[in-house]
Amino acid sequence: MKGFEPHRLLRNAHMMTVAGAFLPRRTPGLPRAADRLFEVEPGTQLLARCHWQREPLQSPTLAVVHGLEGSSESGYMRGLAGLAFRAGFNVLRINQRNCGGTERLTATLYNSGLSGDFRAILLELIERDALKQIFFAGYSMGGNLVLKMAGELGTAAPPELRGVCGVCPTLDLAACVDAIARPENRHYQRHFVRNLKSRMRRKEKLFPRQFQFNGLGQIRTVREFDDAITAPICGYGDARNYYEQASARRVAQRIAVPTLMITSRDDPVVPFEAFEAPEIAGNPHIRILAPEFGGHCAFISRSSVEERYWAEARVLEFCIAQTRGSMTEL
Repeated sequence: MKGFEPHRLLRNAHMMTVAGAFLPRRTPGLPRAADRLFEVEPGTQLLARCHWQREPLQSPTLAVVHGLEGSSESGYMRGLAGLAFRAGFNVLRINQRNCGGTERLTATLYNSGLSGDFRAILLELIERDALKQIFFAGYSMGGNLVLKMAGELGTAAPPELRGVCGVCPTLDLAACVDAIARPENRHYQRHFVRNLKSRMRRKEKLFPRQFQFNGLGQIRTVREFDDAITAPICGYGDARNYYEQASARRVAQRIAVPTLMITSRDDPVVPFEAFEAPEIAGNPHIRILAPEFGGHCAFISRSSVEERYWAEARVLEFCIAQTRGSMTEL
């Protein structure tokens, strides 16, 4: 695979990360989406923005999942969707629970352990749509979710699941939350906490009998938010147990489908050490790409056009290779 050469102005991890998140993106080759609701459990639906080829059954399918407080409209979601659609893939940009303006579609919260949501989507695409070549790609929190799904499926993964990709996946949630708490990452901490609080206030208005958040204004960190809200409401008890149970690292050794993990060694919020763990580095089904630079889910390169966003190009390259044969073609 082509190595990553960062844009000459973006060798700083924070500048790269912010540029990746906020630079405007254009996706002229991406047609209007057809919305589809997937019922992943009784009373809970996920909204997918779908781009179908003229002959969907004859085309491979890529389902993409966003990160914490992202949505189907996040720049990387639309960027990868545009690349994949032009290459002949059906593409689904999936909103996690409550994301992308979908708070009304469930009375529950989203969290990093809900890999079952994407297993339900996978099975529906197989059983209802009869799709034969399906790939999942996730960014950050979404990467953790799809990798966790693959690990839980293990050797029982359906043959239609041809591959899984994680871009800067939060494999070890506790380590990532600790990284966000570093002084130099205070801007990310404030950004996530502010948005998480806003979402909870919206949920409280929609479901006043179910959600009553006293003391929400006192929460200052992601760990405090998870300890007070995510873990107890979602059945984990406390943040420590939530991070342990919801981390894909716990089941990574069981992944048995071709898998690509892309991360950067300078990622400010996803420590590289998790990718060196024996259960990940020693799994023959997993390939890791880890350039020195790239920030968090950014990877803006010196190249232009199709290769400007390097990680998106590598995900597509991986998926195309799997449709043709095996990882030996990469």
